[in-house]
Amino acid sequence: MTFDFLSELNSSAHLTLKLFIRNMKHFLTYFGFTAILVASSISAFAHDLHDGLRHWEIPSKDPDRIILTFHGDPSTSRAVTWRTEKSITKAKAEIAEIQDNSKFQESAVSFDAVTEPFDLGEHKGNKSLIVHNHSVVFKELKPDTTYLYRVGDGKKYWSEWIQFKTARPGYGKSQFVYFGDAQNDVLNHWSRVIRMAYKTAPEASFAVHAGDLINLAHRDHEWAQWFKAGGFIHSQWTAIPVAGNHEFMPPGRGIPRKLSIQWRPQFTLPVEKQLDSSLHESVYTVDYQDIRIIVLNSNEKLEQQTKYLEEKLRDCDAKWKIVACHHSIFSPASGRDFRFGREAWKPIIDKYEVDLVLNGHDHTYARGHVPIREKSGDSNKMGAVYVTSVSGPKQYSLDPKQLKSYQTDGYVSNKTGEQTQFFQVITVENNSLEYIAYTASGKKYDRFVIQKDFSTGKKSLKD
Repeated sequence: MTFDFLSELNSSAHLTLKLFIRNMKHFLTYFGFTAILVASSISAFAHDLHDGLRHWEIPSKDPDRIILTFHGDPSTSRAVTWRTEKSITKAKAEIAEIQDNSKFQESAVSFDAVTEPFDLGEHKGNKSLIVHNHSVVFKELKPDTTYLYRVGDGKKYWSEWIQFKTARPGYGKSQFVYFGDAQNDVLNHWSRVIRMAYKTAPEASFAVHAGDLINLAHRDHEWAQWFKAGGFIHSQWTAIPVAGNHEFMPPGRGIPRKLSIQWRPQFTLPVEKQLDSSLHESVYTVDYQDIRIIVLNSNEKLEQQTKYLEEKLRDCDAKWKIVACHHSIFSPASGRDFRFGREAWKPIIDKYEVDLVLNGHDHTYARGHVPIREKSGDSNKMGAVYVTSVSGPKQYSLDPKQLKSYQTDGYVSNKTGEQTQFFQVITVENNSLEYIAYTASGKKYDRFVIQKDFSTGKKSLKD
């Protein structure tokens, strides 16, 4: 049985109710239409800001571009940086020692993040989006301990739990990965390289990126590619980024070239206060388990860095010494010549017996060393091994004549390669440093071992 409510009313009440319903329909229609217009305007505005961006470029309330870096003693501290949209004005990171069940979360310690608003539109090639970069430096950690951490707004929007291990306080086995230039078409062609590197050396503690991480310094689309290509690996392997020439460009017409506007907001790196502020976070030193890694910026203020390099080597008693800069000291590609590096930095590298120099820039592969002649002139001792490598798809041809010309500097060429993407795994254990270069498909291409007598400082090179 059906029941018609309106038919049961008297005619007067029936008319009144019909008028009421009609007026309510007009009311709802008007305000509903207004609400739709407002919502449509907001949606159109947001769409305009994001128009042309891929979903993995657009900031949201969820953390993205999470990356670990060194800041302080690697055995007791670590820095993490991430990005959100501007509505996240306060952020936190939580950290706890690893356990085999989820109860570790009950003992997690919370750190308040430093939040930095950043306008991508500072470079006209980007959408004029305000994003928030957040950073935390975890302190007072236990050495040689695996931790789990997450980042977010402290309430609803969190990353997953991610793990890393602190360094030992003294000497111990260390492994890290070294990449030459990623630079071009990074998402398509560099992603497989970093993933193969992770598959090959999953226990590596950190990664040295020897400059030209991207091609156009300030273009956020390219940084989005770099972060997506590395994915969770960036948040688990601690990064040591080196500034390349492609991280130095004018942000606009008529403006002098400068370090990528994203560099400092997205990497939390050591600040060497004795240096000019323009070099902060692009020139720094990391001491990891008795390995000293000195990062130089081969793009500007080179004389000031020469003094810094000597200070960091003169006052160094680390068992192993490594220097990383973008421009190759012994350039293997035609038309490349970092003469300043050979004339000013190499003598210091020789004097303080640096073990390994890691370079990029030349989009080829070259490995050689320079024996250092003793004062007596009767014998040579082994100097640094110099490596130039490339991990991205952009490739140059080798210039054998140029490599041969370095013989006047004592350079001995050991291995070369071209038209190949590489990554390198370096393992330090006991009195040896093992270096293996792999191709993008995971094949071994080059290998050497430096063995050292720590009591005398004498070392030998074995292929």
